[in-house]
Order: sequence, then C-alpha cells, then structure tokens
Amino acid sequence: MKFTDGYWLLRDGVTADHPVQVLDVIAEDGTLEIHAPTRPVRHRGDLLKGPVVTIRAHAPMPGVIGVTFTHFEGEPPRGPEFEVHQEDFTPQVSYDEECATLISGELSVRVSRTGPWQVDFRAGGRTLTRSGPKGLGIMRDASGAHYLREQLNLTVGTSVYGLGERFGPLVKNGQVVDVWNADGGTATEQAYKNVPFYLTDAGYGVFVDHPGKVSFEVGSETVSRVQFSAETQELTYYVIHGPTPKDVLRKYTALTGRPALPPAWSFGLWLSTSFTTSYDEETVTSFVEGMASRGLPLSVFHFDCFWMREFQWCDFQWDPRVFPDPEGMLSRLKARGLRVCVWINPYIAQRSPLFAEGKALGHLLRRPDRSVWQWDLWQPGMALVDFTSPAARAWYAAKLEALLAQGVDCFKTDFGERVPLDVEWSDGSDPERMHNYYTYLYNRTVFDVLRKHRGEGEAVVFARSATAGSQKFPVHWGGDCEATYESMAESLRGGLSLGLSGFGFWSHDIGGFEGTPTPELFKRWLAFGLLSSHSRLHGSSSYRVPWLFDEESVDVLRHFTRLKLRLMPYLYEAARTAHTEGVPMMRAMPLEFPDDPGCAHLERQYMLGPDLLVAPVFSDSGDVSYYVPEGTWTHFVTGETVTGPRWVRETHGFLSVPLLVRPGAVIPVGAVDDRPDYDHADGVTLRAYRLRRGAQVAVRVGDVAFTVVREGDTLRASCGDPSAPWGLAAGERVVRARAGTGFLTLELEA
Repeated sequence: MKFTDGYWLLRDGVTADHPVQVLDVIAEDGTLEIHAPTRPVRHRGDLLKGPVVTIRAHAPMPGVIGVTFTHFEGEPPRGPEFEVHQEDFTPQVSYDEECATLISGELSVRVSRTGPWQVDFRAGGRTLTRSGPKGLGIMRDASGAHYLREQLNLTVGTSVYGLGERFGPLVKNGQVVDVWNADGGTATEQAYKNVPFYLTDAGYGVFVDHPGKVSFEVGSETVSRVQFSAETQELTYYVIHGPTPKDVLRKYTALTGRPALPPAWSFGLWLSTSFTTSYDEETVTSFVEGMASRGLPLSVFHFDCFWMREFQWCDFQWDPRVFPDPEGMLSRLKARGLRVCVWINPYIAQRSPLFAEGKALGHLLRRPDRSVWQWDLWQPGMALVDFTSPAARAWYAAKLEALLAQGVDCFKTDFGERVPLDVEWSDGSDPERMHNYYTYLYNRTVFDVLRKHRGEGEAVVFARSATAGSQKFPVHWGGDCEATYESMAESLRGGLSLGLSGFGFWSHDIGGFEGTPTPELFKRWLAFGLLSSHSRLHGSSSYRVPWLFDEESVDVLRHFTRLKLRLMPYLYEAARTAHTEGVPMMRAMPLEFPDDPGCAHLERQYMLGPDLLVAPVFSDSGDVSYYVPEGTWTHFVTGETVTGPRWVRETHGFLSVPLLVRPGAVIPVGAVDDRPDYDHADGVTLRAYRLRRGAQVAVRVGDVAFTVVREGDTLRASCGDPSAPWGLAAGERVVRARAGTGFLTLELEA
C-alpha cells in the first residue's frame, strides 16, 4: 500500500507520525523497550503531545531479532497468531548515551539515541539493513484506517526474493505484493500461497509476524527500501541473519517450522482422473492397465472432485451410481501396488447431508447474526467448516478417518483461499487475520489425521493454499495453470519463489490444468515435471494419459519417470535436507550461488538438490539457453561437459533436457527404475564428477554412509568401515565391491 505522493508529499487524506528520538530505554530480561516520541521533546510542554511509539526488541534464537512496535496497547488480543518457536536463549542488552543495543549471536540491533532516528541491524562488521528517518510510521488514510508501517533499506545491488508462491519475476524488486490468499490462477499478481517473509542475497531475511493482510512495497514506493504495512495497532517483524541465503532459510524454518519428510512412494508418478472428465472404475482401470502395459511406472492414482456426487461436495461419500463398490475398487488398485489419493476441500454444499449436520452441531462458519455464512460460488449454497473449533476439527477428521479405513492413503486438500470477512469465528478470531491463516488450520487438521492413522513418515497431502508455517504439511502444488509454455514458465517462477519462502516440496499440473496441451508442449512439460520434487499428471477437461497425445509422449514419460526413480537415492537425501534444514529440493540458482551475480535473476532453471542443474525447455523446437556457473559441469545422461561461467545455447529432442552435474559432486544412482520406495543403498552406483585431488565427499544413501576420496589419480570409496576401501584409477571405468546392503559401483567421470 502506498502512502506517499513522491518523495516529499503524502497522498491526499494520509497523515503520518514517525519516531524522532529515544525518550527512555528499559533493558531487562534480554529485551529492550524503547519509548519514542513522534515530535522532538524540547521542553516539558512537548511531553503532553503524542503519539509515542513503544518499540520492543527481543531474540527468539541466536541470529534472529524481533522488533515489535506499538501505538495503542488497549486493544484486546486479536488472534490468530503464527506459531513461532522460541529457544531457551537470552540475548545481551545494553545502552548508554549513544545507543541501545541487543545482540543475538552474530546479529545485533542498534537504536541511536543521538542524531536522526536510526535503527541498524548489523552482522559481520557491516550494516545489513536499517530503518531510518520516516521509515517506521503510524499512518492513517482518508477513511481514518490506522496502519503501522516500516521501511528497511536495500543496499546497492541487493535482490529480494520470496513472499510466497508468486508468478511474476523471481526478483521482487520493483513489485507491489499484497499478502492475501486468493483463488486467482497462476497468471496474475494474486497467489494461493502468501507468506510475509522475504529473503535477500545480502545476508538476511525478514519475516513479518502478522497473519492478516500485509502490503509490501519492494523498492517500488521508495526505490531503495522494502516497505511493509498492516492495518493494526501492533506489528512484529524479525530480521534473520544468514550469512548465506541457505542459512537464512535454516533459521526462518527453525522459527516457523520445517517440512515433514514425505514418504518415498510420494516421489513417484501420480496420475489423476482430471477434473470435469467422465470416469468410473472401468475408466480408471483402463488408465492403470494402459500405464502398466506400456512400461510406465505409476505410484499414486488420484480421484478428483467427481468421486462424490454433484452438488454434494464435500460429503465424503463415493457416488454410488459410478462407484458401487468403492472398498473393492480400492482393494483392487492397491493390489497393483498403487497408493490412492482423493480430492477434498473445506466447503460444504447446501445439498450435502453434512450441511444440516454441521449446522445443527455449530461446526459451520457463521455471520454476526449467527446464521450460517453461505454463497453460491463454487458450490450452490456452500458453507465453510469452522476449523477454529476443536469440535469442528474432530468432526471433519472423522469423515476422513472413514475414508482411510476404506483404503484411501492421502488427500488433495484443494481450496481454502476464499475466506470471507463478514463472519464470526468460533474462537473469536479476527476475520481479517483469519483469512490467510484458515489454510494453516485446514491443512494441519488433514495432515494430523494422516499422521495419526498412517504414521509419522507416511503422511502427505497435495495442498493448494498456504501461509507461513504451512510448509510443515507437504506437498504443495502450483494451482490452476494453463496449457501454454508461458504458463509452464510462470509455474516454475511460482515454485522457485515458494522454495525461497521456506517450502521444501512443490509440484504442478504436468501439461497445464486449463486447456489441452499440444503433444509438443506435453512432452516438454513431462521432462520438467519428472525433474520436480513431486510429479502429477492432471488436467481440467481432458485426460493426461500420454497415449492420447502421441506414441512419443509414452516414450518421453517412460524415459523421465525411470530416470527420476533411478535418482531416488539422491533425491531422497535432498528431501531429508529439506526436512532437517529447511533448504528446498528445488532451489533457485541464487540460493546455491549467492556470490555469482549471473545467477541473481535466473528463473528458467534451477538446482534439483545441491548438485543437479535443470533447465526446462520452453519451446517446440527444443532451443534452450541456460547459464552455467563456474567450473566444468557434466551432462548427466551423455557425459558431455561444459565449462562456466557462461551462457549455453543447445537444442534438445523430446527425450532430452539440460541436466548437468556440478563439479566435485558424487551422485548416488539407484538400481531400481520401476518404483520410488525401494532400498536405495542396495546396488547403488556412486558417480563421482571431477573430484579434485585430495577431495573427500560424504554421501548418505538411506541408512548407509559412504565416503569418496580422491588420492592422486585414484578414487577410493568406503562404506561404514573406513579400513575397507575400494579404489579406481583415473583411467579405469568401473570397479565393483561388496558394500553394506548390496553392491557398490563407483564410477569416475573422466
């Protein structure tokens, strides 16, 4: 939200009050409390005027500093609140005549007590960012609405990333971003997954701890500052020190929660019925048998909306006209080795039997006059489940438990963005603050059911909406994209932006959701989709089985599915890193190469885990340009090399895509290519790429730890017992040796 008219003036009707000096400081219990008048105090008469801003600095963990600034403190608590982790940690606080300081690990905040108003955040002997004169402010617009605003400066050359899954340019400088969940597709400034957190390549990130609408002006209203504002009397933000972008994500996800580790089977291929297509068990069986007969490994079959009766979403009952024997059908699918996913949402249509039940029990969201909130968009007369009520959550969970008992394995948790404001929540939550937070409660409810009944390592959802903290409940997919190359590219931008916002796992509708892709587009999207965290074939009004496009699509799907499954030893370790550290599987280039300015704006390529570079092809012709960072990189499939830093132009057939290995990497490759959930260490191949003399690389594969060392022109590998080495001379190709759970093959790429 913009408040100014250029540099000097305010917009019509806007008033502003800014702190100008420190009146007094209270330093105790590891916190700083500062009272800052918005007018100079020259004599006692000036003490009779306001406003006075109260600023409290604290530190929930080393390297993170929270700043809370308040105008009026008389408001009652307004929920909900983000779940923010606090460590048992007490920072250092001090003050003198010059400044007041709080130190948290290597990060400090310094509030000047002399001269112009200035708050500096420092680490490593330099200022990361600062709030200067007229940065922090109490703002009122022409309607009298009351906002708190902060501006943090951007040093020259700093790029800003994150703020959730955003489909515009990856670098957010110059953009206006309203953190407000909306069901707006993938082609606009709206987003399903809004996160009030931004990451910079200058050693820090900022998390605004406000679950409602936060408006960001990222170098847009004032071009050298990031501005954020919210309609509230109190606002908290955290500055998070890195020094690297990965370190920032590690600390941010320690603060707001790290992703659960999805089960290995979820990394295989998912096939959907699609949305409005006609299907029954015969159709489903024909798809499954068609995949099997063509040698196309399939891990999950998904039933979209019309597994339930029309106008009755959600009643959680199989349409008896189409699926007369759901338990038998599910049993038959599972006998084929498949997992089953079904579509759900948090809306209850008026015709659903659950509407009357939920209304009578008080589980549906109500208006201030106590009537059930309803509208006709999406489902006639639909209502929303009030997930702020423990009883409503238990009621909803019981419906899902019945499906799990039938044999369902997981849920696609669709929707959750269209949450109204003219309502009263069961727990008294503020409607504006609940709008974004609703998706957190919704997905947590579903995820907890799965965790309870399927086990800690077996829970997985396929979610569309999210906010800060929702990364704890993977997986998330990109929403309603179109069947175009442009939409394929915007989907990738959204996924990379989400990864830079603390989300470890992400997927998208291969081929695009709206419309039907051409065979050429479908084949290009297949390569991209199978080199993503999770891979799902899904559409709106047309099926996504490959033989309906052309026979080459079958070959392309087979090739890239089997490639992904052979990469599972590598991919699952990248997944563990996302789970334990908060570093995403699909990584925007500046996350891995923050010191390479050539990577700052790259948004058509990414790192899959730490060592594989992927550059999807966005053309029928196969022409692709991508950037190679420093070093000699190796094409994973062909073994050809390319040396960077430089841009590369190539032409790829449909069975090929730029997939390069980082120099110095050891990639574990599995022995199985028809399923993702196998013993990844049994028969594993370790491929070592251009290890320098003296290099030592640790590689974990499942429960087995390998160490690969280059000694002169020889590579040696040990498994568990360092006294049992296996060697490979530089001129040789393969050596085999018994290692742990199976055979270890060590290859040297010359």
